[in-house]
Amino acid sequence: MRKSTRIPRMTWLLSTFVFSLLLLGLIPTVPATTSVKSESWREDYRRPESVPFPSDNPYSKAKADLGRMLFFDPILSGSGTRSCASCHNPGLSWGDGMGRAVGEKVLALRSPTLLNVAWMPVLGWDGKFHDLEAVAFAPITGPANMNRKESDLIAALSAIEGYRRAFGEAFPNGAINRRNIELALATFERTIVSGVAPFDRWIDGTDDAIDESAKRGFAVFTGKAGCAECHSGWNFTDGGFYDIGTGQENDSGRGRLFPNSEKLRYAFKVPTLRDVERRAPYMHDGSEPTLEAVIDLYDRGGVDRPSRSELIKRLDLTEAEKADLVAFLQTLTGEPMPMTVPALPR
Repeated sequence: MRKSTRIPRMTWLLSTFVFSLLLLGLIPTVPATTSVKSESWREDYRRPESVPFPSDNPYSKAKADLGRMLFFDPILSGSGTRSCASCHNPGLSWGDGMGRAVGEKVLALRSPTLLNVAWMPVLGWDGKFHDLEAVAFAPITGPANMNRKESDLIAALSAIEGYRRAFGEAFPNGAINRRNIELALATFERTIVSGVAPFDRWIDGTDDAIDESAKRGFAVFTGKAGCAECHSGWNFTDGGFYDIGTGQENDSGRGRLFPNSEKLRYAFKVPTLRDVERRAPYMHDGSEPTLEAVIDLYDRGGVDRPSRSELIKRLDLTEAEKADLVAFLQTLTGEPMPMTVPALPR
């Protein structure tokens, strides 16, 4: 005798009831890219508990304090009027709010934020810096940027008792030299970490930390729009380089370093999306004024060419999906990092 396959009436009613709740949006759904079996996907977005420091430049308070003084001191510029904080202003989420950085001249690229640089494997829009220590003297000595000769800077710092004392406390040899300046600045800059945002509270289990529009936006971000392919993890960047269809002519990005690579032509670094709402304008050249404009750019798919990443294509987002994406991105704005400009040695 064949066994009956009829569904019990109570089970059928319960299933119908749950399905109706899902249709009405009364039961939250798991984003499309996550596993229904567990919420392990949340771990991918959970903030780390500590800042990573390299073994050849471990953290010390004295070194970080010295780096903070150097960071805010215009003595690092030839004119004596500009400091690292001129382009990386803590009040502007460690950027400068301009489309292009301005030193002695207007530069070709936008000043990147320093938020979470401790987690960046290579630095620069084109990745030309292999670590954070290697960055410091490029802007300091750049004629179009801070325009300070290395020898003049070392002589100026060495003439100040407060700096001689600070270098002595930070380093066993107490030397005021290029390497110790690099180590001190990098140590301070690794302490620049984005604050806890509504998104983080939602990830930690506070369901009403973000609204329903933002939750739908997260589903679009991780699903239909494919943003999470590159803007992944808690810092919302994979640290990679892609042509997203924006660079033109000589604006070749990482392709400048690898001229024989077709895929790296016009490829630029994926920036963090932390505090992105505060960091307009956008893209490596400041060409997009608003988050809405950035989303429209991705929706169109950018310039179609051999170097364009295979991840970039027309998205055909609805206006509602675009609005939800903006709502989600706004949840990545964290509490500002407390920062006091230090008293500078003289």
